[in-house]
Amino acid sequence: MGDDRASVRSEPEPKPVLVAHTPPLAAFCNDRIHPLLDAIHGLRNLMVMEEGIHLPTIVVVGDQSSGKSSVLESLTGINLPRGQGTCTRVPLIMQLQDNPQADRPKLYLDFNGKVVPTDEDNIAKAINDATDEIVRHGKGVSNAPLTLVIKKYGFPDLTMIDLPGITRVPVFGQPENIYEQISEMTMEYIRPEESIILNVLSATVDFSTCESIRMSQMVDKTGRRTLAVVTKADKAPEGLLEKVTADDVNVGLGYVCVRSRIGAETYEEARQEEAKLFDTHPLLCKIDKSIVGVPVLAQKLTQIQATIIAKYLPEIVKKINDKLDANLAELERMPNNLSSLEDATMAFMEIMGSGKESLRKVLLRGELDEYLDKKDMHCTARLVEMLNQYYNELQNYIEYNLTTNFLSEEIEVLEEAKGIGLPDVLPHTAFSFFLQRKMKAISRKLPSLVVRVWDYIEGVVIQALMQHSENYPQLQSSMKRAASSLIKKMKGKMMNRMMKIVEMEKLTDYTCNPEYLLERNKLMAQQDHFFNYYKSLSTIKIEGLGAVYAVHLRNHNHQLVRLAFHLKMRMTPYWKIALRRFVDTVALHLRFSVHNLVNKEMEKEIRRELSQRGINRMMEEKPEMAEKREKLNRNIKRLRESADVVAQFMNRIATDGDYNG
Repeated sequence: MGDDRASVRSEPEPKPVLVAHTPPLAAFCNDRIHPLLDAIHGLRNLMVMEEGIHLPTIVVVGDQSSGKSSVLESLTGINLPRGQGTCTRVPLIMQLQDNPQADRPKLYLDFNGKVVPTDEDNIAKAINDATDEIVRHGKGVSNAPLTLVIKKYGFPDLTMIDLPGITRVPVFGQPENIYEQISEMTMEYIRPEESIILNVLSATVDFSTCESIRMSQMVDKTGRRTLAVVTKADKAPEGLLEKVTADDVNVGLGYVCVRSRIGAETYEEARQEEAKLFDTHPLLCKIDKSIVGVPVLAQKLTQIQATIIAKYLPEIVKKINDKLDANLAELERMPNNLSSLEDATMAFMEIMGSGKESLRKVLLRGELDEYLDKKDMHCTARLVEMLNQYYNELQNYIEYNLTTNFLSEEIEVLEEAKGIGLPDVLPHTAFSFFLQRKMKAISRKLPSLVVRVWDYIEGVVIQALMQHSENYPQLQSSMKRAASSLIKKMKGKMMNRMMKIVEMEKLTDYTCNPEYLLERNKLMAQQDHFFNYYKSLSTIKIEGLGAVYAVHLRNHNHQLVRLAFHLKMRMTPYWKIALRRFVDTVALHLRFSVHNLVNKEMEKEIRRELSQRGINRMMEEKPEMAEKREKLNRNIKRLRESADVVAQFMNRIATDGDYNG
């Protein structure tokens, strides 16, 4: 196709210079390469790269003033911005498109969501103006791309990205971290395996010292996707042959040496001078003709890009299909857009049902599958820990130190419970008084347990409800309010209930637990041993209590000490039973309350809250969910269109035969 077009434009007596009237790339683009480029161009126009799918692209990199712009001008026949410092300050995406139907070239810039038409005479100024608008701050750089579309007869469908020249020293008002900014941008574009790195090197420098070579080697160690263009060959011909044949810097796709256009030369004149230079210069003529000249560079780029497109197209197809499936699945998981009271009611019932089931799992059944890595949601274990901690706190809070205060508390109580009666009989009032003092200590510790337990339950309930209603912020607010209000009531009910249990324990000393008599008898069996030695030994060992300090008891009446001993040996086993009984009652009541909370009270309280505010309004989804749904639909449309573009290309291959590049 390229040859046919060239012949249409030829004079009756063709001259070699006429080939230069069309950009050199066009001469090497044929009917077998065009479909590949068309497919990639179609995907690029659909912005499939926004889905994280990289497309085969020629990325032009080089140190500042290496001649990148001159190379691109020679390839495209378009004058690009020139000047001192960093001329390219944004990624310039150059999309070349064949436009055989148009009488004149069509050029436009695409940036910041707008399209600005231009022409060949004013393209440099248009690029500068667009760059200034994108960057907005002096001589800095930006990663926001500027796309230049050139539709011209004889152009192939080809895309090249020109990046800012790599510079270490900020000049002309550039930011201090200009090197870091450009390096990060460069690495982002050359890192994908699908990128062809066109590394522009000046013949006047040592290739191994170039930053662009160092960066290429970081992402393409073997150089298998790096092509080097050596500019300014006419400025430093000495040793150039050795530099490009030795390849000390691993440029796997080889070198192409070119001469840049000088001054007011036309592109035709520049090509003639370039050919003459490599034919006649005593040093440069020794370089193999297969690696010199812009036409050779154009041919290599076209062939390399076609090859890499063919290589990665199957992977691109797979990525498009995978992304499409993922977006469709995510859209399917999203809640329906509610349009009626019936829809809102059904959605609420689903949320309430799933929320209650989650709470049954964690609060009642102790199942961990829903929150494997969230220990704060392993509720049955956390509640048992709280109850055990409370039991230990009560024991430590109430018991005196047996070593130094053995029977002191009992003697104090007996002295206050004295009355007219036999001196060797233990007054029941003493036992009752002693029991009430201990139960009073329980009542002082009870509020902290109730608060701790129900605050924890409130957090669990709200977390579960919020998780299942995350798409409805109004509903979340009402649920949170209703849950907090309900738990506040249940917290009060439990406190009242437990305080009544405390009062009942104060009034009656009773147990049918056989452990009481067994332990009391075991303790009382040691009274003779204790009284035989308490006046002569400072410490006495009592089985079940350990070693007790008895010196302070010698100053008390023997009968009073004996009664105190009897009180101690009765209260010790009874208190163990009463304390366990109370904590067991707390546990049973807590379990019962949580059961009612999850299965009965919670939904009623939330429904009551919603009835006051209107379920339709409560079930409005948050704006970001609507945006997410719209974005998913856009992505799905883009990916489906992308899949169609590739499918058309594949059908063409199936019809015309396999493509080998």
